[in-house]
Amino acid sequence: MPVSPKRRLVADALRDAIATGRYRAGERLPGEHDLAAHFAVSRGTVRAALADLADDEYISTHGGVGSVVTFDGAALDPRGGWARSIAAAGTEVTTRILRLARLDDPRLQAELDAADAVFVAVDRLRSVVGGRPVSLERSVLPHVGRLAAATTDGLVDDSLTATIAEAGLVPATAEQWVDVVPLDLDDAALLDRAAGTPFLRSRRVSRTADGAFVERVDSLLDPDRFRLHMRFGTTR
Repeated sequence: MPVSPKRRLVADALRDAIATGRYRAGERLPGEHDLAAHFAVSRGTVRAALADLADDEYISTHGGVGSVVTFDGAALDPRGGWARSIAAAGTEVTTRILRLARLDDPRLQAELDAADAVFVAVDRLRSVVGGRPVSLERSVLPHVGRLAAATTDGLVDDSLTATIAEAGLVPATAEQWVDVVPLDLDDAALLDRAAGTPFLRSRRVSRTADGAFVERVDSLLDPDRFRLHMRFGTTR
């Protein structure tokens, strides 16, 4: 089921408040009643938005293990878009689309347990304005709805996150793997680094609540700017 506009509005506003320091680590958010009155929404909408924040590790869970990628110390929300999260931390970045194309790959269908062997491939290079590239991201997504149309019409508002939402896909769960790899010649050229430079490599696979494939994104991240932050049994 698509996320309601009011729920997304509340969640995005609170994410921005946390990312920009209006609510600091350890500080309690206002209660559901106060938030509902502030945003003129129901308490159910507030609860759903808070659940989204908990899923994204913006507010803590009770027990378990959570992790989130950070940029210059600010938590990044992949579901809301990394460029937006980085900008909220005060750093201006540009995003260049290197590839936006249909991809037919039966082996990938089996690997991802996807419904079809047809995908959309989106490669993006992010650079700090006035500086060097900081990330190279390669995504594959289902060739459905607005995502399929993106290969000819472009992304919605130049945003992959917005295009995923327009396609009616709602990521609910994700797995992520992170290691360190030396850049090969091609990736080093794109990232304006010497071949062999160590970069963080992240693979994230997200699915809907019923387990349908949404996205696999392989990212190469500048370790001078990006970190993986983990929390164990945090209560806040």
